[in-house]
Order: sequence, then C-alpha cells, then structure tokens
Amino acid sequence: MPQLSRPTGRVHRSFMAAMAEFRDEGRGEPADRTVIGDELREFGERWGTAEGFAEYVRWLRAQSLEESPRPAGHVPSTTLWWIRDDEYLGRVAIRHRLTEVLLEVGGHISYDVRSSARRRGHATAMLGAALPVARGLGITSALVMCDVTNVASRKVIEANGGVFEDQRGGKLRLWVPTC
Repeated sequence: MPQLSRPTGRVHRSFMAAMAEFRDEGRGEPADRTVIGDELREFGERWGTAEGFAEYVRWLRAQSLEESPRPAGHVPSTTLWWIRDDEYLGRVAIRHRLTEVLLEVGGHISYDVRSSARRRGHATAMLGAALPVARGLGITSALVMCDVTNVASRKVIEANGGVFEDQRGGKLRLWVPTC
C-alpha cells in the first residue's frame, strides 16, 4: 500500500523513471512554472549520480526548515513522496504559509502523480494523507488550486472536502479543511 514518505535515496531508480515520464509530457520546459518543472531545470542534470541525488534529497528535506536559504518570496515547504515499496509514484508539497503570490497562484498544497500511476486513486489518497500533515503545520484550511481545464484534479480536491471559492485567471481556487 502506498504511503507518504520524506524524500529518500532508496527510490532513486524509480524517481529517475518518473522524471523521464514528466519530461516526456513537456515538464521542465522554460514555460513550466510548476514545482516539478523548476526542479527538473535546477537539479535534473545532477540526479543521475548517487551523490547528486543524495544532495537533492538533503536540499529538499531542508526546505521545511524556516532557517534554510531559499529564493526571495519562497516560504518553507514540506515535500513528501508517495511511495509503494521502492517505487516513486508522486509527490506533494505543503507550503507552510501563503504569500500574496501563493494566494493567487500556487496555494498551500500542490501535488503530482507520474503518468504511469495515474487514474488509480493515488492523487486523491496522497492529498488526503497530506492534510493531517498540513494541520500539524498549523494550517486549518488549505488552499489547493488546479487549472480550470483539469477536471481530474478538481475531482481530487473535491473528494478531499475542497470547497470552490473562485476562479482567478486559468486557476480554480478551492479550500480544503485539514481536520
């Protein structure tokens, strides 16, 4: 049964295969402003070696700490991977607080499931498992967003109690209780 896990080196091979699937979808291109896109551009060249991957895992874990260096405008974020045995299936990122930008684009929680694992309930289960973590961070209601055209993602958010607030640009904004 899949479960949330802190980033770990034990899924290196599977993680690399998942990132190849994301690249095949066009993720990591300059126009891709998602977490996966940013990390493919910044770290993708280093993931191939055990040392480079271990460095990435350390960096990712450190992003949850308030004192860790990060670009201006970025907030602490807890990233958890959705793993079954040694298979990387996806990831969820929980931003510890909102900025004005994250209130408009991004929200508290974002998630991705690799293409070969989609349509099996992983996104719904992963988001559901992440909500108590968000609650532990002091988030009582999490803002989760999706593209207007992403019906599957909207259903994932609504299945976890998400309540539609509004649409801004091409994004739907839903609030999900964490308790």
